[in-house]
Amino acid sequence: MRTITREQLAGMFDHTLLKADASKEELAEACRQCAAYGFKMVAINSAQTSYCKELLKDTKVHVGAAIGFPLGQTTLETKVFETKDAIQNGADEIDYVINIGKLKDKDYAYIKAEMEQIVAVCRENQVISKVIFENCYLTEEEKKVLCGIALEVKPDFIKTSTGFGRSGATVEDVVLMKRMVGDAIKVKASGGVRDLQTALAMIEAGAERIGTSSSIKILEELGEKIEQRGGE
Repeated sequence: MRTITREQLAGMFDHTLLKADASKEELAEACRQCAAYGFKMVAINSAQTSYCKELLKDTKVHVGAAIGFPLGQTTLETKVFETKDAIQNGADEIDYVINIGKLKDKDYAYIKAEMEQIVAVCRENQVISKVIFENCYLTEEEKKVLCGIALEVKPDFIKTSTGFGRSGATVEDVVLMKRMVGDAIKVKASGGVRDLQTALAMIEAGAERIGTSSSIKILEELGEKIEQRGGE
């Protein structure tokens, strides 16, 4: 594993606050933490986009809206509208959940159309697009099919999980996704990344973003290790 600095690791974190009962005070604290620690993005539900954008307007931190979250079971038209609405409210990045039922039905044309339309809206608005697979529900073949569709559509990222499924990111899934898409698309590991060892394992496997609510804890773990080595 290559040496990584605190600043580099912080810049890979999508600091998440996606719980249903998040208060304005909690959102404000999450945004403050993002700015203070240099995290790449605050990951929130789309209804909270404008509030977080206002809080972060004078920082480099991106606001990331979760679309069709966490089940992915809304219509394509609904997801496209929610994407446009989030962008209008200031979203810099969009993380949307695929329609898992359609994938299970082998309706690959629908999955591709969904990805194409949402990614197109993001491109038109110069917003980063991320496609959430929710791998815990998928077979290896279904993961490969999704990667193949992504290679045709070219979103900015493909992502392992919502963090709300039966399980989250695994190193094996990150390896598979990275092997399938190479350098054409970036990979985000999300769900269950709660310590430094796991975060570094995901990065070593090919992840370029980490979605976690344990960002501060992980960064503090790295700081302790750097201090033990006598500084950076």
